[in-house]
Amino acid sequence: MKRVQWTIFIWLCSLCVLSAQTLRERLDALVQSDPVLQRSEVGITVFDLTEGTSLYQYQADKLYRPASTEKVITAVTALARLGENHCFRTHLSYIGTLCQDTLKGNLYVAGGFDPEFTEEDLDRFAQAVYDAGIRTIEGDLIGDVSLTDSVYWGPGWSWDDTPESFQPYLSALMLNRGCVKITVTPQSKGESPQVEVSPVSDYYTVDNQARSYDATSGKLRITRDWLRNGNTIRISGNVTRQITRVLNLYSSENFFLQTFCCRLREKGITLRAVSKGLCPSDTISLAVCSRPIDEVLKRALKKSDNLSAEALFHHVGIQEADTLYVGFKESQEAICRFMKEEIGHLPERYRIVDGSGVSLYNYVSPALLLAYLKYAYYHAPVFQPFYEALPIAGIDGTLQGRMKKGKAFRNVRAKTGSVTGVSSLAGYVHASNGHMLAFVIINQNVLKPREARSFQDKICEILAR
Repeated sequence: MKRVQWTIFIWLCSLCVLSAQTLRERLDALVQSDPVLQRSEVGITVFDLTEGTSLYQYQADKLYRPASTEKVITAVTALARLGENHCFRTHLSYIGTLCQDTLKGNLYVAGGFDPEFTEEDLDRFAQAVYDAGIRTIEGDLIGDVSLTDSVYWGPGWSWDDTPESFQPYLSALMLNRGCVKITVTPQSKGESPQVEVSPVSDYYTVDNQARSYDATSGKLRITRDWLRNGNTIRISGNVTRQITRVLNLYSSENFFLQTFCCRLREKGITLRAVSKGLCPSDTISLAVCSRPIDEVLKRALKKSDNLSAEALFHHVGIQEADTLYVGFKESQEAICRFMKEEIGHLPERYRIVDGSGVSLYNYVSPALLLAYLKYAYYHAPVFQPFYEALPIAGIDGTLQGRMKKGKAFRNVRAKTGSVTGVSSLAGYVHASNGHMLAFVIINQNVLKPREARSFQDKICEILAR
């Protein structure tokens, strides 16, 4: 009987070795034959989390620009340092005395760098002022943006990415992600199209020079005068169908405060002026908007949202900094401390300058990203919210349109990354033997992202099988 058991044990071990060899051989064959690597580079690493063994490495220690897989580093660090119960809070309060319907003092709104603060939240703030019986404010509406410094873009961000919505002007006070939604609808031939902008505010103006169904008007353009930091939304060209575009606005904090002022006036509440300053510690609270980290985390990972990732990045810095204004430097230092103390990698071997992966200055290795995936997996309080927030292949997020069949479908959960020249993928997959695998793939110098994504999907299918 013992001889039979020993024979079965040797046979199972042989199968495991054969399986590992087959995996390596199939991945090597793909690396050697796929056309995308004829003119580009790739770094790959695969790790069996169930067994605790490395399954495959190809240029895994080389440095690459990570694109949005940088959000893996940000998200894991934020969950570990801030905890799954962390909240992003925006406070509304006042100082002074209430005499009947008049506030003899100032109204304060203190920003908590909440990337999810919406127009509905702003309306609730205005209603809170109204419900307090205030109709006249003899002082100012003062915005406290001291939670972050005045640098609104990260080091190495591309200046010409504005006015796109994926690069808003960062601030402790963010309304509607610092953006407006513009909907242009054609009218009768030759007439000006209808233009709707939300949120409604007097902070911006609209210059509508477009025409409906008029081919001589040229191509439709919806932009703003961003080179001069202006907030005039310019619409020109031929409109043949309803189209919607989202643009950022210059100075998110001013957009927040001016629009809040509009909401107050709509309710018949008058005030003297709008300004910025520090909120005193002895103010009287009117309302608090509290946003759980889970909402921010899911948008950062599922939608690969840059603003949400930067909010997480800055809150990690805020948690550990002892300065009044926290910027990219303090957040970088906090990320590097965690990398050294918990991940076990030397920060000087890499370069982390933002939380979203937008910067041209970020450089990491597949091995480093894998270390964060391993850390998350082996720390349950981090892994559960992190894993749930990752896009699911063929189902949602940035993987909704990928791997819609085969063993990878519904199986792969991973963070995508894409900027000019870079396409990356990092996450988890269940192998056919039930083991959980972690993997990182970074394609570099790729001008056709579709080709890199196809290569990554092939790897995921091999791992799933």
